[in-house]
Amino acid sequence: TNPKIFIMTSLPTGEVGKILSISGFSRLLFLLLAVVSLFHGTLQAEIKKYQTYYVKVDPNQDDKATEIKLASFKRPHMRAFHFSWFCFFTAFFIWFAIAPLLPEISLTLGLSKQQVWTSNICSVAGTIIMRFINGPLCDKYGARILMGVVLAAASIPCACTGLVQNAAQLYILRFFIGLGGSTFVMCQYWTSSMFTKEVAGTANAIVGGWGNLGGGVTQLIMGSVLFPLFKAGGMSAEQAWRTVCLVPACVGVLMGLVTIKQSDDCPKGNYAEMKKNGTMAEVSASASFRSGAMNINTWLLFIQYACCFGVELTMNNAAASYFKATFELSTESAAAIASLFGWMNLFARGLGGFLSDKANYRYGMRGRLGFQTLCLVAEGLMVFIFANTKSLGLAIFVMVIFSTFVQAAEGSTFGIVPYVNPPVTGSISGIVGAGGNVGAVCFGLGFRNLDTKHAFYLMASCICVSGVISSMIFIKGHAGLLTGQDSPEVIASYRKTGEAVSTTLKIPQVDTAAAAKLADDSFHTSPYEEEEA
Repeated sequence: TNPKIFIMTSLPTGEVGKILSISGFSRLLFLLLAVVSLFHGTLQAEIKKYQTYYVKVDPNQDDKATEIKLASFKRPHMRAFHFSWFCFFTAFFIWFAIAPLLPEISLTLGLSKQQVWTSNICSVAGTIIMRFINGPLCDKYGARILMGVVLAAASIPCACTGLVQNAAQLYILRFFIGLGGSTFVMCQYWTSSMFTKEVAGTANAIVGGWGNLGGGVTQLIMGSVLFPLFKAGGMSAEQAWRTVCLVPACVGVLMGLVTIKQSDDCPKGNYAEMKKNGTMAEVSASASFRSGAMNINTWLLFIQYACCFGVELTMNNAAASYFKATFELSTESAAAIASLFGWMNLFARGLGGFLSDKANYRYGMRGRLGFQTLCLVAEGLMVFIFANTKSLGLAIFVMVIFSTFVQAAEGSTFGIVPYVNPPVTGSISGIVGAGGNVGAVCFGLGFRNLDTKHAFYLMASCICVSGVISSMIFIKGHAGLLTGQDSPEVIASYRKTGEAVSTTLKIPQVDTAAAAKLADDSFHTSPYEEEEA
C-alpha cells in the first residue's frame, strides 16, 4: 500500500537509496518497473510441474517433503520413494541371481573355491567405477533416467547367463551384471531430492533397506523357488540354471521403462524441464565430484560404509555356500537360510535411519555419530561370534542379529551423508556408496585366500576399527562425536524450536540510510504502517 515501504523491503540494498531519491513521474515509472520485474521473477520461480502436494513440504528446501506416507503412491514425493526402493530391489534381483546357483554352476563348469570367489569379487567390483560416475551424473541429470537406463543395461548380461562355458566367461559376465548395483546411488539421491534433511535419514534408510531386501528375496526365489520349479518342469539341473536367469532380466527391462515414464526427478518436476524454463541452473558434473571428493568426511564415511554394506554384499555371495559346506545342507535349504540375512532389510535398515534421526533430534550430529559407532562395533562382535558357532540353529540366530546391526549401520551412514555438503549430495552418495563395493572386494579377497574362519576374523576386526572412525568426522556447524558444539541455527533446526537454516533463500537487507531519509520525505507513514513495515 505504501510505495516506499514496498521499494525498501523488496529491492536489493544498494538500489533502495537510488530509487527513493527519484521524484515525480520517474519514481512512479521505476515503481511500476519494479513491480513488473518482481512479479515476473515470482512467476518464473513458481513454474513447477505440481501446484499441490499430498504430503507436507518445506518451501525453503525446494518443496521437499517433511513427512513420509508409506501407504501413498502419489506423485511426486511418494511415487519417487516407492520407485527408488523397488528399482534397487530389482537391481539386487538381477545382481545376485547367480549367487544361490553357484554350487550348481561350479559342478557344471568344474570351478575351484578360488575361481568361485574371483567371480564373486568381479560381481561387486563392476559397480565401483559406476558408483563414482553416477553420483555427479545424478547432480546433473537427476536419478530417474539414470535408474531406468542402468536397470535395462544390466538386464542384458543377466539374460546371457546360460551362455557361460568357463570361468573366464563367468568373470566377465558377473562384472557387467554388477554394474546394476550402482543403482544404489540413484536410490539414495532420489529420496534426498524428495525429502528434507530432517527426515532424510529415515527415508534413505527405508528405501535402501527395502531395496537391499532384494538380496535375501533373490536367494529364496532363485535358489528355493524358480530353480526347483524349472527342474520340476523336466529340465536337468544344468538346463535349469542356464535358463532361470531370464526371469530377473525381463523384470529389469520392464521396470527400467516404467520408471522413466511414470516418475519425477524432484518435487518441482524433471531436471530437463526445469533447466528449460529457467528454474534450475545447469550443474557441472566434474565440479560436483571435485567438491564431494575434497571433503575428508566423505572418505571417512566411505570406510564405514565399506564395513557395513561391503559385509552385506560379501554375505550375499558367501552365505548359501557357507551353510551348505559347513552344515552339509542341500542347495535349496542353504539358499533359504541364507536369504534370512537379506530379509532383515525389511525393517533393520529403516530402523537404523529412524533411530539416527531420533538421536539427531535429541543430541544433534553427536547423536547420529554415536549411534553409528554403536552399530558398527556391535556388528563386528557379532561376526566374531558367528564364526565360532557350531550349531545350525544358533548360527541362524546369530546371523539374524548380525544382519540387523549391518543394516542399521547402513541406514545410519546415509542419515549423515545429506549433511556433509548438501549441494553435491549426489557425488558424495556415489563415493560413499562405492565404499560398500570396495569393502566387498577386499573382504572377498580375504575369503578367497584365507580359510573361512580367519576370513571372518579379518572382517570382524576391520568392522570394529571402523567404528572408532566416527570420532574423526567433523561437519561444519555440527558437533563431533567427542568435541565441538552445534551452532544455534543447527540446534534450532533439529530441536524444531526455530527455523531451519536455508541455503536457497536470501532476504535482502534494508538500506538503513534510505530508511532514515523517509522521515524527511513528503510521503510520511502512519505508526501503523511503520509497524507493519
